[in-house]
Amino acid sequence: MAAQEPSPPSSLEGNKPGFPKKILANKLEDKHLCNICQKILRKPFQAQCGHRFCSYCFNKTVSGGPQKCNACIKEELFEDSTSILKQGCAFPDNAARREIEALAAVCPNEGCSWTGTIKEYELNHEGKCDYMIIPCPACKELLRSNEMERHNERECPERTLNCKYCKEPFQFKNIKAHDEICPKYPMICEGCAKKKIPREKYVDHIKLCTKFRAPCRFHVVGCDMSVSNLHQSLRDLEMKMGQLSVGAPVQGACAPTTLSTSFTPLPTGVGAALELQLHSEKTKVVELSRRCQELELKVSTFENIVCVLNREMERSATTMEAYNRQHRLDQDKIEILSNKVRQLERTVGLRDLSIVEMEGKMREMSAATYDGVFVWKISDFSKKRQDAIAGRAPAMFSPAFYTSKYGYKMCLRIYLNGDGTGRGTHLSLFFVVMRGHSDALLKWPFNQKVTLMLLDQNNREHIIDAFRPDISSSSFQRPKLSLCLCHV
Repeated sequence: MAAQEPSPPSSLEGNKPGFPKKILANKLEDKHLCNICQKILRKPFQAQCGHRFCSYCFNKTVSGGPQKCNACIKEELFEDSTSILKQGCAFPDNAARREIEALAAVCPNEGCSWTGTIKEYELNHEGKCDYMIIPCPACKELLRSNEMERHNERECPERTLNCKYCKEPFQFKNIKAHDEICPKYPMICEGCAKKKIPREKYVDHIKLCTKFRAPCRFHVVGCDMSVSNLHQSLRDLEMKMGQLSVGAPVQGACAPTTLSTSFTPLPTGVGAALELQLHSEKTKVVELSRRCQELELKVSTFENIVCVLNREMERSATTMEAYNRQHRLDQDKIEILSNKVRQLERTVGLRDLSIVEMEGKMREMSAATYDGVFVWKISDFSKKRQDAIAGRAPAMFSPAFYTSKYGYKMCLRIYLNGDGTGRGTHLSLFFVVMRGHSDALLKWPFNQKVTLMLLDQNNREHIIDAFRPDISSSSFQRPKLSLCLCHV
């Protein structure tokens, strides 16, 4: 173990503990784990006792003073001289850091298909993933990072809006309360039907509006009529004119004239009728008060029902949004799985082609000979000859054979219905020189004697033909294609 090395900086280089275990794409090894946070090492440091820790975890542990190494205690390796963790007793383990940063990693967030190394994850993806789940700062709802902007603009019940009338900010949940007090909120006059009157100017408007009907000023003593401002002004003017005509001082008098008023008592029958009428009106007022109380009770009941329904609507909207979010996650999963299926289908297709190619090579190898002698037995001769006569398969090639293991590669080509001048009357057999793996080691042009035999299976009379190649013919030069021109 090395002597004391510079300890990790006290400013906590890297202000995060280890990486989560689920980012590893392959099997996790214990040597990659921090002995404090039990996560994958981030900027690993090695203490004198040999155990590794994250830079952040080590600094946090020793910030309160020297501590015993729990890993040494757990493994029963505790030594007073080396198993005490303190400032100045650990050094950066760059070998372990490079090994960990090179490990294959995947994004732990559900729905994200990012892959790379742990180093790439830390530099380019950690904290930036669109699928990262984070809480809304206002309403604390958990959302994907790529959904936060839309949530803040359209869905968050705690979002702040600016009133389109007075431009003052308010929370979305208080929109109704704000509309009731907004000084710029547009009102409609019930008299002249004028629209878009700011609330702060509405009172001044109805004072001047000649068509606005207000309760009579004597409604406190029983008048239930509503009069327009114009009629009220005319009535006030008439009353003032009457007062002037009755109480005006005599011109030239030194003192104002005092008027005396005398009341003539009403007949007894008229007074009784008025008292009866007054009692009837009082009864009506009591009845109306009772009905108003009943209506207020009903209104309160309906308001409670509306509040309950609003809460149910909000709960249903939240549930629907959760379903929609889950649906989007399911769609993303389906898309990822579909891509994997397509990739696997392509892989299977390539494997099938490889298998077919290998089967062909194995058939070729099982039929090949390496002594220059090849016996070609053609099965279903009658059917294949009919195919040749009909033009469906005029020619057939034999499997390849060799003069030796590293010798010339050859095959035969046969026309069961003849070729050229022998078409329809003879069977034509050709000798073919093929391109082989050992052509660079052989002597060219091909100059070995070739013997062709048509074997009589009754072993009576074989048809034999032999020839020496014409070395000037291109058919016996070193082949550049898989098959050379054939010699009859």
